[in-house]
Amino acid sequence: MSIAILAGMTSIFMWPGYNGTKAKSAAPSESSRRLFQFWYEVKVKNLPPDSKLVRAWLPLPKSNRHQTVSDLKVVSVHPFTIYEEEEYGNKILRIEAKDSVPESITVEVSFTVNRRTFSALDESIAPREEFTKVALQRFLSPDRLIPITGQIEDLADKVVAKEMNSLQKGKAIYEYISGNMTYDKSGPGWGQGDAVYACNSLLGNCTDFHSLFIGMARAVGVPARFVMGFPLPSGKNKGDVLGYHCWAEFYVEGMGWIPVDASEASKHPELREFYFGNLDPNRVELTIGRDIQLDPDQTIAPQNFFIYPVVVVNHALYPDVQTLFHFANN
Repeated sequence: MSIAILAGMTSIFMWPGYNGTKAKSAAPSESSRRLFQFWYEVKVKNLPPDSKLVRAWLPLPKSNRHQTVSDLKVVSVHPFTIYEEEEYGNKILRIEAKDSVPESITVEVSFTVNRRTFSALDESIAPREEFTKVALQRFLSPDRLIPITGQIEDLADKVVAKEMNSLQKGKAIYEYISGNMTYDKSGPGWGQGDAVYACNSLLGNCTDFHSLFIGMARAVGVPARFVMGFPLPSGKNKGDVLGYHCWAEFYVEGMGWIPVDASEASKHPELREFYFGNLDPNRVELTIGRDIQLDPDQTIAPQNFFIYPVVVVNHALYPDVQTLFHFANN
């Protein structure tokens, strides 16, 4: 059995002198910090007898300005590697089983996360993050399901005034989406992070809300990116996590990446102002970006987004995969 234990650390940079608008609304009524352990368990089931090669890719968390990750452990009876993909720097775990492949494969990942309420608009804690124009170009370019021309650009031009700066553009787009879209997971089309679907229907889940935000921001020249992780229920000390959550960030020169959670703002209008530029601690971040190439050898197609395991058996995607996510406060 292979067991790896890795520790993470982060650096916080203070950003003096910002005179922009601070968040005026209160954070959700709970602690401003959360320390917890998270488990990500995967079982690849009912593998066919002729399975000669099984590969699985799982996302792993990293420390950053929002969270400190420590005590990362991977338990697997099969060899694995951990690496960062080139485009976004996402940390990836790859498991590989060859030749005598069993009927099922189980992988367990656990880690500890320390998060706090984060405010990018608070000059006392906002970190300075400077990116070159070349580095930001990826976040001004379209993704497969996030175009930046056509109706997305037309809508952005209606919502955003030309004289606005980047922070004001982001706020205008956020207000439009959180005020006009409805969190609705009924009917076909939702949950793919399809900006055109979101633009037409004004319905969807967090992927749809934030894909529209990103497309509109990029269309008016504001770099924006997709962030994915898991939510933790507030008011509970432990339990299962039933699904993912995502949000977005847009870039303002001199301020860095500003987070927005438009889908939570839509569900909780009383927190709409808070979720512009602020994040609660009830989440863990795992990946950034869209159209993610998981394998350096490009043996599989880029993934629309990456939060659940991707499994390939004999060079074909394999669907019979069971996942379990749970947490416990420390």
